[in-house]
Amino acid sequence: MSDLQNDVSPPRTLGPSPAVRHIDKSSRRALFASWLGWTFDGFETYALVLVGPTAVMAVGTEAQLADLPTYVSGLLAATLAGWALGGILAGFAADRLGRRRTLILSILWYALFTGLTALAPDYWWLLTLRFITGMGLGAEWGSATALIGELWPDRSRGRAAAVLQSGFGVGAVIAALAWYLLEPVGDNAWRYLFLIGTLPALIVLYVRRAVRDPEMWTSVRDRRRKAKAAQEAGNTVAAADRELLRSPFTAVFSQPHLRRRGLRLLVLTVVSVIGLYAVSAWIPAYTAQLAKDTGETGTRWGANAGLVFNGASVPGYLLLGYLADRWGRKPTMLLYYSVSAAVVPVFFCAVHTPQAALAVAAVAGFFILGQFAWMPIYMPELFPTSGRATAISTVFNSARIADALVTLGTGMLISLLGGITAAATIVGVVMYAIAIATVWFVGPETKGQPLPR
Repeated sequence: MSDLQNDVSPPRTLGPSPAVRHIDKSSRRALFASWLGWTFDGFETYALVLVGPTAVMAVGTEAQLADLPTYVSGLLAATLAGWALGGILAGFAADRLGRRRTLILSILWYALFTGLTALAPDYWWLLTLRFITGMGLGAEWGSATALIGELWPDRSRGRAAAVLQSGFGVGAVIAALAWYLLEPVGDNAWRYLFLIGTLPALIVLYVRRAVRDPEMWTSVRDRRRKAKAAQEAGNTVAAADRELLRSPFTAVFSQPHLRRRGLRLLVLTVVSVIGLYAVSAWIPAYTAQLAKDTGETGTRWGANAGLVFNGASVPGYLLLGYLADRWGRKPTMLLYYSVSAAVVPVFFCAVHTPQAALAVAAVAGFFILGQFAWMPIYMPELFPTSGRATAISTVFNSARIADALVTLGTGMLISLLGGITAAATIVGVVMYAIAIATVWFVGPETKGQPLPR
């Protein structure tokens, strides 16, 4: 059977089901708790971008300060590498231990190590703590995404997942505002910003009380337990139930059509990540340079551009969720990638004033960051419950390795391609062109379809 044949889903009757018309309190609470957790992920990630240079200057040696950009990039790369490892491991945990339990553990993990980051006495402690914190940051996404996907009705699942993803943008804006207030405090302001990152520990109290594991996952867990007991007793176990006893990673990716699907999703995710970092890393610097050229304060304009870019992502996420439920997943993905490909050369080649840069940065943030909402919407709809968190976490978090490499290679790319303008334009347009081509065959259209059991 061809991959296309495997992707064909049975038709559904038209009209909303009772589950669509009524979303229970438990599902709403799960979304709120997951959104809060992902908001602090966004806060923590952007906080490092904001205070990385300040932190290195505070704890670094003279030799490290002489090569400040390299050591700041090292902190970002360590966080992303930890994110990749923690996310992949947590996907397995979410499939075996449960969505709720893994969500709780991930939040406690990154809250604890974010707090310890504030106490780092030197650069190497700071680097180590960033790696460990990154593990917790990466662990949260897969469990939360699987949880929301399995609790929310088919016809509104896209909007719920987009709300979840919007938390990252909200967190980035909160981090920027918090740093604006804390920076004048003095040399330890960066430490206070990281201390704020301990607050997610309080979310755990709410999750423990208000959130339950989805019935879709608990039914698979119960089948696995029965199959294991039957196998240990020497009884015959059905082939479908024997599959549940295998590692979730093996059970999913040993199936050719799911393996191909995972690889296509990985390509799409990696080019999204490279496109984002190739553009977002240079928007503040380019805007600052435009401001300097017109006699204004470059640092202020650069910071404003970064804030506008991240802030515009929130409505971008939400609109993608609405359109994904209304038009379909793949048409909406094509729209966002197409606009992203168009806005990159406009920003870096056609904008000549800092005021215009802010306006175009808003459009860029809306679509370039907003496009990431397809991931919690579409990925869970392509894999079975027994390995869903493992599959989506492996795909999503493996792309963090690309994040780390791009972070380390940013300076080299600028030199190789002849400056910020050429590097951002070439890399951004090429990545989004690959994304547009990949969307066509990445998987089936899943709008309004039930999740695979």
